[in-house]
Amino acid sequence: MKKQGRSKSRKPLPSFDAPLGREHAAKPERISGASAVVRSLENLDVTDIFGMPGGAIIPVYDALLDSKKLNVILVRHEQGAGHAAQGYAISTGKVGCAVVTSGPAATNTLTALADANLDSVPIVVITGQVGASFIGTDAFQEADIVGASMPLAKHSFLVTKAEDIPSRIAEAFYLASSGRPGPVLVDITKSAQNEMLDFSWPPKLDLPGYHPASRPHSKQVREAAKAIHEAEAPVFYVGGGMIRSGASDDLAKLVELTNVPVVTTLPARGAFPDSDPHNLGMPGMHGTVAAVGALQKADLIVSLGARFDDRVTGKLDSFGPRAKVVHVDIDAAEISKNRYADIPIVGDLALTVRALVDAAKPLYEEEATNLSGWWRYLNRLRHTYPLGYEELGDAMAPQYVLERLSEVVGPDAIYTTGVGQHQMWAAQFVKYERPRSFISSCGLGTMGYCVPAAMGAKVGNPDRVVWAIDGDGSFQMTNQELATCTINHIPIKVAIINNSVLGMVRQWQNLFYNQRYSHTFLNTEDEQIPDFVKLADAYGMAARRVRKPEEVDAAIEWAMGINDRPVLIDFRVSKDAMVWPMVAAGVSNDEIKYARGIAPQWEEDV
Repeated sequence: MKKQGRSKSRKPLPSFDAPLGREHAAKPERISGASAVVRSLENLDVTDIFGMPGGAIIPVYDALLDSKKLNVILVRHEQGAGHAAQGYAISTGKVGCAVVTSGPAATNTLTALADANLDSVPIVVITGQVGASFIGTDAFQEADIVGASMPLAKHSFLVTKAEDIPSRIAEAFYLASSGRPGPVLVDITKSAQNEMLDFSWPPKLDLPGYHPASRPHSKQVREAAKAIHEAEAPVFYVGGGMIRSGASDDLAKLVELTNVPVVTTLPARGAFPDSDPHNLGMPGMHGTVAAVGALQKADLIVSLGARFDDRVTGKLDSFGPRAKVVHVDIDAAEISKNRYADIPIVGDLALTVRALVDAAKPLYEEEATNLSGWWRYLNRLRHTYPLGYEELGDAMAPQYVLERLSEVVGPDAIYTTGVGQHQMWAAQFVKYERPRSFISSCGLGTMGYCVPAAMGAKVGNPDRVVWAIDGDGSFQMTNQELATCTINHIPIKVAIINNSVLGMVRQWQNLFYNQRYSHTFLNTEDEQIPDFVKLADAYGMAARRVRKPEEVDAAIEWAMGINDRPVLIDFRVSKDAMVWPMVAAGVSNDEIKYARGIAPQWEEDV
């Protein structure tokens, strides 16, 4: 009879040498659980933490006071801590970290956890919890944050013993950063923080059943390379996985080799340079006509780290109706979830794109593919239906503001956004040339994301200019973090696209609800509340207001010249401006409107 236990053929757990950082001497040291949290973070090479203390996390914050390696930034709201960790993670490629207390503090991080989960952002949120003996008694500030976060996070841990702290924190950082990145929550009871343990590093990790994909199947890669070579109308559909994997350089090689057009989704803006003529822009609900047309008329869609989100596909059964699909994703659960994949490839995108280049190269050396007819079609769409906007009387066009911001500031900056019309205009009219330069809440669509995400990005990239492009609605949800920025010398630059309304909702009310503007006006016709310039002044910021197009460039240049404190510009723009092109929710991408009442004339001959 065979012995019961772990099979010898089972893939072993990773060594964790790299994720666990430097190794200590073997002799254990007697310390508290709270000190073990700090020492674990230090050994994981964490340098920056966003958070706020409270009763159930006080022991950890007491231990943090003695750390010479950890920069702790006191936020004004725990949601801000989570979004700051996201901005930090997306802009640096490292794991972002937030540390907060129990109960309402922990529940305040749930939005950030859900946001990071949908956008595959690696963050670790450490929460305090009531003492282990109080769990289940409805103790003061007790909340089952592990249960609440389970559907919103990649994984959640509850730690009730001090001896488990190093292992659980190390596992959390590994889970967050490996495979498909995502948020992990570690809930640590106050009793565990106060207990003593024998601390040594690295700890033993126990992640049975967790085996993230790495190398793609070589046969599938060869099939995909052959399909690309044989296609007459192929398109690379690039998603946020391209940013997370760091595969942009190899994507550029693949495009140069194959001459295939590229579309970059909202979270993938910057993954491929906008200046490259192969880039057709953003697809989907507010994508360019050329990008939408490419996906609709393609005979091969090569999805690279994208998940066929409804905002891209429109009515799913009419999306890319004649296309064969190659779907590359590190998460096997995404393959064929929404659209059947003819050639599925599960693997790390960086390794897969590199393998695609290697597999395709001999095919193209033997016979170059002629895509001239396909490019003629796409270029007709691009030239006939370029991005543009209409002037609206005396009111300033928001698109003009973002065009000028892009031109004056340039592509080396990092741009974060809130959610709404300004987010779409920032995706359309700011030009992105490098990865990790566009940071936005894409899957969850979280208003209030912009300012704390910009704060996190600036902390992670102190030598880069960071612009927070926010709407006046989004801005008022988390603008208290401007106090955090001023006090901690985090000189972000804020551009408020202020139209005095909840713009995207109002656009839908205009188009689909007979202009019945129900509860979307943020101000009276006579008064702006609050006065954002006065508010910025109260926060210790430099600020000014811009009402006329001829004032825009000077205001941006003024802001670029101030780097010792945060800066705010209140751009007053038309409330009647709309985001075009547009595919209405639930309809086919074939029904895209280039502008109000104008539909592209699709050509059947491709």
